[in-house]
Amino acid sequence: MDAAFTDEQQEIRRTLRELLRKRCGRDEVKAAVRTAAGYDEALWRSLAGPLGLPGMALPAEYGGAGFGPTELVLACEETGRALLPSPLFPTAVLAAPLIEALGTDAQRRALLPRIASGAVTAALAVPCPLGAALGLTAPSGDGAGGDRVSGDRVSGDWAGGGRAGGIQARHAPGAPWRLYGEAGQVLGGHTAGLLLVAAHTGGYARSRIRLFLVDGGAPGLVRARLTALDETRAQARIQLRDVPAEPLGGVEAADAAADAADGPDPGPALALTGALAAAAIAAEAVGAADQALATTLAYVRAREQFGRPVGSFQAVKHRLADLYVRLQAARSTAYYAGCDTDDGRAVSGPLALAEALAALRAVAGEAIQLHGGVGFTWEHHAHLYFKRAVSDELLFGPGYALRARAAGQARLFENLGLGLVAA
Repeated sequence: MDAAFTDEQQEIRRTLRELLRKRCGRDEVKAAVRTAAGYDEALWRSLAGPLGLPGMALPAEYGGAGFGPTELVLACEETGRALLPSPLFPTAVLAAPLIEALGTDAQRRALLPRIASGAVTAALAVPCPLGAALGLTAPSGDGAGGDRVSGDRVSGDWAGGGRAGGIQARHAPGAPWRLYGEAGQVLGGHTAGLLLVAAHTGGYARSRIRLFLVDGGAPGLVRARLTALDETRAQARIQLRDVPAEPLGGVEAADAAADAADGPDPGPALALTGALAAAAIAAEAVGAADQALATTLAYVRAREQFGRPVGSFQAVKHRLADLYVRLQAARSTAYYAGCDTDDGRAVSGPLALAEALAALRAVAGEAIQLHGGVGFTWEHHAHLYFKRAVSDELLFGPGYALRARAAGQARLFENLGLGLVAA
């Protein structure tokens, strides 16, 4: 693999880093998360308009920049470095690829240009942990109604509670689809103008999972922002009370039972979206860890103890050197995952994400300690990096499940002849 980036990719990184350095400092981040939206709306318009960030990986025919996952991953590294609160991840990484992959031509032409321009933000609502829905953690068992894809996808309960739980979709001839249920921990869900909702169709006997489009202003939609450990990644609880919805992929079925066998299967698209999400979150973690380490290095050079800089003590040097090596290893895996996704593969994401989150947690923990503990106070910024690491692991992990999934995809234990196959 050629790890060298093109001049254009380097320019994307440089431009975004300069803009965020000027407009997304530590005080700006803390102020932005206290707003009703949870992010700086003026900054988001700048990122969406002149820079075209939400449409970076979308084709030009839909108003996008025509780049690929690699460029989006590089952009995420810079947003992670600044701990940018924004709807970029739920909109550009989760929702847009699913609409592009599963939507009808009319749906793509109606929605993707608005997403690319920043006119509308989107969110993916699934009533289960995102790591399970995106196939990043090991599946827990077989699903019903063909929910398992090629024997290597998530089980039917990824949409919440199997055929009788989660979010349910109902359909009557001549009437729109209606959704009932609840989803928690929906990233960016409290302000999204468009929701992609995973729901069961076909009733108990022929249950199948489909994705539905729900307008942010639809009647019966109730949403509330949650108090989250990481305030820079806003989460919401979504309640659907007889909400009208449109199937993603557009199915005109005579009745609900017929739909159980019709329409696009979301499994493969979710797998590729999960690979992109893993690479993007891994890159964000690498960017955050890099900034936390740089801040710590500057502090130990300036802080004196016993008449000399703290950073001159050998024990401190060793700790920082270990962190640097761990960070560079995580950066390599994140870049590889981005290139892997660019080539249409979805196998290296879980391992890259596990390594990056572990590196961020290690760097952030040492940053707090090397700042003499003051880094854990609200007045200091170091605690924000630690909360980002812990929160992302809760959302997309845990780490051991990500590694188990990677081992299963690589058939590691089977190839070793141990008679064990990871889930």
